[in-house]
Amino acid sequence: MSANALYTDLSGYYDLMCVDIDYQAQSHCVRRLHQMFGNGGDQHLDLACGTGPHVRHFIDFGYQSSGLDINQPMLDLAAQRCPEAEFVQQDMSDFTVTQELDLITCFLYSIHYNADLTKLKQCIESAHRALSSGGVFCFNVVAKDKINNALFVQHGATQADEQFTFRSSWFFQGDGDQQALKLSIEKTCSQQTQIWHDEHPMVAFTFAAIELLLQPYFEVHLFEHDYHKIIPWDGHSGNALIVCVKR
Repeated sequence: MSANALYTDLSGYYDLMCVDIDYQAQSHCVRRLHQMFGNGGDQHLDLACGTGPHVRHFIDFGYQSSGLDINQPMLDLAAQRCPEAEFVQQDMSDFTVTQELDLITCFLYSIHYNADLTKLKQCIESAHRALSSGGVFCFNVVAKDKINNALFVQHGATQADEQFTFRSSWFFQGDGDQQALKLSIEKTCSQQTQIWHDEHPMVAFTFAAIELLLQPYFEVHLFEHDYHKIIPWDGHSGNALIVCVKR
């Protein structure tokens, strides 16, 4: 089953899959970073917005918030959650906007969904074009040279009479610019169990490589991947929150 097919078929379960994510803390942290580095504007776009939980928080913060995703079933759910927001189906690797933005976000490592380094560069260029002067592009990343293929995260959830187990892990083969997000989803209902396995191809890079791609367009700041406190990246950890201010 392809990545898009899985997400299309299971879009109604996506929020269960992400039930352990603290969307409020993530949104609040990036809002604080935008207040520190931004231009004071309130026009916001969330790339790979999924069902819109981050957009919901930014609207509640007072932003004119919108969302973009490649998957229409996700956007349909996002529109129910945030009826006052505009949601558009586009590929974040090459997107356009109708008015300049002050903040572009991309949460949950979704920047890696760009297929390769060429697509990633196109995404960076699209974000740069879309932002107003002093606008901020903020996203989180994992460094390919820090990935431990043996590690995974797993959690369970219940919806009505259905029980779910979700498991995900990074995989990097050791060279090149490709990594994968491996997923397994197990659903049990009426003593019958269905299991989906999928592997999402993603672009892989080091922190040095992403900085080189960003620097022609942005002033780049790296922070520790901690949404509860803002501290500079320590130079060693494998996850980071990147804040880019348009030059």
